[in-house]
Amino acid sequence: MSESAEVPLRELNQQTSRVLARVAAGETVTITKDGVPIGDIVPRGAPTGRPAYPFRTDPMGDLDFPDLGGPVLDDDEIEATLRGLGEDVGGGTGA
Repeated sequence: MSESAEVPLRELNQQTSRVLARVAAGETVTITKDGVPIGDIVPRGAPTGRPAYPFRTDPMGDLDFPDLGGPVLDDDEIEATLRGLGEDVGGGTGA
């Protein structure tokens, strides 16, 4: 198990080589700005306990469609309706 320490961003900027030497020795370093953690530098291959790039596959969650009381259409009927929306029903150019 590796050690962990907090390093202010200013110290990282001024002493990058020293901070990275600590990481190379197996230490996890949490970088802080104004005392607030903003990121971690971890030794290569160390488990972090969380994904490197967290993302959600369901950003909106489950969809809850209201029942509007309309007819239930199958896929072919929906496609025919949508295709018809682009047709010119007036027959004129409007000029």
